[in-house]
Amino acid sequence: MSNLSFEEAINNLSNNDVKVRKEAIESLVGITDESAIEPLIKATTDDNAQVRFKAAEILGNMGDVAVDKLIDEFKNAEGKDKRFLAFALKETEDKKVIPYFVDATEDEDFGVRKVAVRALGELQAEDELDAIAKCLEDEDWGVKLAAIQALGDLATDESIKLIKDARKAEDDKEFKKSCGKAIKKAQKRQKAKESGESIVKLIPMSTIKEMEKTNIQKAIKEYERYVETKQPKDAPYKRLCVLYRKANDYDNEVRVIETAIDVFAGNDKKVAYFEKRLAKLK
Repeated sequence: MSNLSFEEAINNLSNNDVKVRKEAIESLVGITDESAIEPLIKATTDDNAQVRFKAAEILGNMGDVAVDKLIDEFKNAEGKDKRFLAFALKETEDKKVIPYFVDATEDEDFGVRKVAVRALGELQAEDELDAIAKCLEDEDWGVKLAAIQALGDLATDESIKLIKDARKAEDDKEFKKSCGKAIKKAQKRQKAKESGESIVKLIPMSTIKEMEKTNIQKAIKEYERYVETKQPKDAPYKRLCVLYRKANDYDNEVRVIETAIDVFAGNDKKVAYFEKRLAKLK
């Protein structure tokens, strides 16, 4: 674990030694300070792929504070430099980025197009079906597969039909196999929607617990998915309480506790735990 201060880490991002830059970027994981945004954006163009990727991941997990700046940079970037900004924007999960990803499906760089169309699926951009469908005709194989996955994410009758049509028109066995998987995923999501279930991809708790050691922000985001869908497991609520307590985030800790009390109503043992924790906060 790095002992670098915030200032040291920011300064070291421009060091000539790649090992120093790697240490610097790792020490900035979980940061939310606005002054880190521009240095991190610059780091997405670093010569080292690990530094570029980690910088984009950090920016994507900074929340609302970084979205607008990322959009401005994304609009003006070109080629490979734009790929990692696209990844960062996708990680924000902010629907305001949808129009920019629609435009990016026609970007000159195949990597940007691939991330853009995949993001449109993850962001449930149902109104942008035409932009996603157009990517099925892309010259790059990876973009075509990303479009199939995006259509599977949308899980509408229209998107499923597009996947079936693409499967019928293509001879490649692996492509047909990918289409089949996407159709199954879409149909499963459709059934879940019809039954009123929330469609949220949940990472295993053990994975998130490990994530706490290297990326607190990302771990919080993943635990929040459990809370958002009111999952009947008390562990993610408890872990969130701990993490918000460490961050002195009173409002979010109270929100999670009150949600847990509502979810576990009828289970006196679980409710008692959260009521006791809430009482300590007041």
